[in-house]
Amino acid sequence: MSKKILIPVLILIAAVIIIAAAVFSPKQTATIKLNLAHFFPATHPVEKVLVPKWIQAVEEATDGQVRVTSYPGETLAKASDIYDGVVSGIADIGISCFSYTRGRFPVLEVFELPGIVYENAKVGGKVAWEGIKKLDPEEVKDTHLLMVFTTGPGHLLTRVPVRNLEDLKGVEIRATGLSAKTLQILGAVPVAMAQPETYEALSRGIVKGNLAPAEVLQGWRHAEVTSYVTLTPFLYNTLFFMTINSDVWNSLPPKLQKAISEANERVFEEVALGLWDDQNNSALDWAIGEKGIQKIVLSEAETRRWIEQVSPIQNEYAKKMDAMGLNGREILNTVKELADKYNQEYQ
Repeated sequence: MSKKILIPVLILIAAVIIIAAAVFSPKQTATIKLNLAHFFPATHPVEKVLVPKWIQAVEEATDGQVRVTSYPGETLAKASDIYDGVVSGIADIGISCFSYTRGRFPVLEVFELPGIVYENAKVGGKVAWEGIKKLDPEEVKDTHLLMVFTTGPGHLLTRVPVRNLEDLKGVEIRATGLSAKTLQILGAVPVAMAQPETYEALSRGIVKGNLAPAEVLQGWRHAEVTSYVTLTPFLYNTLFFMTINSDVWNSLPPKLQKAISEANERVFEEVALGLWDDQNNSALDWAIGEKGIQKIVLSEAETRRWIEQVSPIQNEYAKKMDAMGLNGREILNTVKELADKYNQEYQ
């Protein structure tokens, strides 16, 4: 074959090969890029531990098709605006507290009611996640909820010993929201202030204590300005959420939804559930061992007194649910039964 004929034939063959490769080779899937908004600072375990492990798990489960970028410290939305920011699409995914928009999630307030014992954060998280699945509240159906997790119990961190209700009477305790109402019923004097202001208030004696998770003893240096920790696993529990915009979720192919859900469940079990327990336990051990903080454990009889004292708050909640056409007592009993179950499992 002459060169004049051979060269055009080779060019034609090459063109056919290129076209065939373009037509029959598998199409490259576009990377889906999502943002995640939360209010925790860059140094917090949520941003340093939970978020990166979740992002890595999602990326690995989807073979890199879904990539998530975290925006901590309220850079995308204020803490109280994050849930609605996810609803509106300002953020694709968000992490915050339900209680930051009190009244927006009336059913879910049950998980933060006083008088229900949560021995640790694992119990709180398990109760809330299973409880939400059972109760199926309408108030969180405008996003696709990925997981919930909790601080677990808050304790009384005080300058004076609190061994019974009488010791608490008239004592100024820093608290906000529902916790303030709880302390008032117990006879204390709640003082509302942000956590960053509490160290100075304690050091100056403006308040005599704080109702908070044990992590603040070390993380906020409260062990330097308090002397006692009264364990009160029935007074405090803060519920966090991680959720994704419904349109974003529904736009994902079922295969990716399944992969993300499985990865999400693993991170929930392995990381999120115990995140606050790790902080609380290490801080309490450090405060007792290094700072000489004295731990006070209420007797069973005294614990019953406290729980009975705050029962009107539970009754008020049940009536509010009844007024909404829901069975308030059934909701309460569901959560109490789950708490009993998981307190035994995660002792």
